This record gives sequence, structure tokens and C-alpha cells, in this order.
Amino acid sequence: MALEHLFQGSALNAVDAKGRVSVPAFLRSVIERRGDARTIVLAKHDAFTCLSAYDPAYAALKHQKLERLLEKQETDPSAELDYARRTMMAFGATEEVPYDSSGRVILPPMMRRKGQVDDLALFIGVGETFQIWNPKLFLADPNVPEDMKDIARFRLEERGQ
Repeated sequence: MALEHLFQGSALNAVDAKGRVSVPAFLRSVIERRGDARTIVLAKHDAFTCLSAYDPAYAALKHQKLERLLEKQETDPSAELDYARRTMMAFGATEEVPYDSSGRVILPPMMRRKGQVDDLALFIGVGETFQIWNPKLFLADPNVPEDMKDIARFRLEERGQ
């Protein structure tokens, strides 16, 4: 199953005290082209201090990828345990949040804590999924490419931050 529509681009939006934030229109349009749900799935990112986000239809593709990984590692005695851990994190440590007609979601407190999202949310399209970052953590992360940091700095300047 290949994805026809990919998440691309970036945006910086304010997060209010209740955790409400507007999901950028360019991300919502991909979600809506992929399926009927006006919902995003949030999870702690595997490698970065941010949230990974995607549409509900992507979950099936994510499961297929984990299955293929298990098949590749079948001779490894720890493969079953690794698979169990990965599926637990991939599906048990997620929250589905609907967005309203203006594109606003409420970031659940646990997800805000996991992603360390404060008063600003930096949205980054990364193909099959998108990420939601605290822009300060994004700029401080040594693994984020400098050109991407320049984009984040530009978004912050646009907002007068």
C-alpha cells in the first residue's frame, strides 16, 4: 500500500492554555484526501522530543511495516519481544483527537507532556506523517538539520517571537 498524498511543509501556531491549536490547512487537506476521518492520531516520536502525528488510515500501513520488520528479524531470538514493544508503543501509546471545522484540536495533556509542547507548536511535514515540536527544542536538537532550523527561525520571526 503506497501513500498517494504526503505531508509536506511547515507552520508555527499558537497553543492556548487549554491545549487548543489549529492544525494547518495543508496538513488537514492531506488527512481528508487519505480518508473520511477529521481526526489525527498523536504519539511520542521514536527518536525526537516531539509528537508524531498522522491520519487514522495510516495506522494500517504502520502495522504492515512492523510486520515486515519482524519477518526480516525472525532469526533473532529477541525479535518477538522487540515486535511486542514496538506494537505496544505504536498503537497503545497513541491518542486520537478530532479537529473541528476550523481545524482546531485539543492536544491531550499527556501528549503535550510527552512532546514538551508549550505555547507554540511547530508543524513539520515528513512525508507519511508529520511532527509537532516545541520550537525551542527543535532549534536545540543537534540531530535536526541546520536548514530545517533556519525554517523554524523564519517561522518564529514571522510571528514576532
